[in-house]
Amino acid sequence: MIDPLDGTKEFIKHNGEFTVNIALIEAGQPVLGVVYAPVLEVCYFAARGVGAFVRHGTAEAHAIQVETHVPGEPVKVVASRSHADERTAALLAKLGDYQCINMGSSLKFCLVAEGVAHFYPRLGPTMEWDTAAAHAVVRMAGGRVCDSSGAELRYNKDDLHNPEFFVLSVADRTLLTL
Repeated sequence: MIDPLDGTKEFIKHNGEFTVNIALIEAGQPVLGVVYAPVLEVCYFAARGVGAFVRHGTAEAHAIQVETHVPGEPVKVVASRSHADERTAALLAKLGDYQCINMGSSLKFCLVAEGVAHFYPRLGPTMEWDTAAAHAVVRMAGGRVCDSSGAELRYNKDDLHNPEFFVLSVADRTLLTL
């Protein structure tokens, strides 16, 4: 599954927060993913059985892992720079103490995979090609991408639209009870 330009609005704004996404799907699940932000010179990549990694510029790649939210500490949330809405704002208000990072494109998933953020709620429309590669990175970094019932997103469905979803650590159960 390929998305040659994820984050079209970010591309038009010239802010560099757009990506090229490539994923391999097996049995409805992403098993390999590459998310490359050419302007930022950052590449996230992952494969089943190998792990998840990030490479900045020409530096050596290093392994990444999600960070589970510790109760009592602020939740680090990543939200869409170009798709803010009232429903997401209402959900974030239920979190209590939180810190928000605004980002474009599939880089939001990658911030969770890298442990920079704990939670990415997406209540607006997306397509499978928008999420598959970054979903693989999150999975291999110890996270999950699930719908409101907690079921992992599936790919290569008859309808390529994604349901609303949440990106978080596999170990983070409390954030799904909001």
